Amino acid sequence: MTLEQLRIFLEVADQQHITRAAEALNMTQSAVSAAIAALENRHGVKLFDRVGRSIVLNPIGSAFRAEARSVLDRARSAENALDDLSGLRRGRLSVMASQTIASYWLPQRLVAFRRAYPQVELDLGFTNTNLVADGVQSGRAELGLVEWLVERPTLSTTLLGEDEMVVVVGTRHEWAGRLVVTEDLGSTRWVVRESGSGTRAAFDGMMQRAGVAHPDIALELPGNEALLGVVEAGLGATLLSRDVARAHIAAGLLSVVDTPPVRRSFYILRHKERHRTRAAEAFLSLADA
Repeated sequence: MTLEQLRIFLEVADQQHITRAAEALNMTQSAVSAAIAALENRHGVKLFDRVGRSIVLNPIGSAFRAEARSVLDRARSAENALDDLSGLRRGRLSVMASQTIASYWLPQRLVAFRRAYPQVELDLGFTNTNLVADGVQSGRAELGLVEWLVERPTLSTTLLGEDEMVVVVGTRHEWAGRLVVTEDLGSTRWVVRESGSGTRAAFDGMMQRAGVAHPDIALELPGNEALLGVVEAGLGATLLSRDVARAHIAAGLLSVVDTPPVRRSFYILRHKERHRTRAAEAFLSLADA
């Protein structure tokens, strides 16, 4: 069994499709199929069920998937330790960020890092806060950038910055241009981010402070852009980062409700026991600049 076979297996497992996996890996279909067949034949198991023209992980494949990812994560950590000896003339930095940070805080820092260290490969992943924490905990990412405090025994948490969140509505909503006191926050329908996101945690906290035990949630959506579009169309209110909504407010598509804003902090997550690369330290020094 080779690391390359594990890498191919994981891509096929993620894609559940040979052709799409081959495209993602920049390999031929036949090479991907041969690697999976070699892995199965070598160990006398079947990892996938062939259903028509598709393939689906079977129970053996599902159990092996977690082990394969763990092996690759450890190999990547070992490679990062060796890359440090090159003094950032090469190497790799893996970063996972939650959506608001990825869209509005991270881009200029990535550009600065790329200009300063063009030989360092950047591996980026954007998802919600809980999944970022999972990625750092498993070793898939060295740095996690999140919008809400995460408390896990294996992770260290460092304050990165602050963000202001505001309640916004469509321009025809009854709250547009009005003063809304905290006690009235339960009187409208809401469109919210999914559980596990920092934005949803901020919303839940706002409702708890307002004494609203069961807010009227019309829709739960997995991304900021979808949320903005639904609110612009007139379905309820939402709580979002002012930076996320800024362009839509300036264009007259959304109205900020006159109610106290919600402050939240951004944090850096790192694994307490994993190797800390020079690439990560260099990125964080640029982030603080």
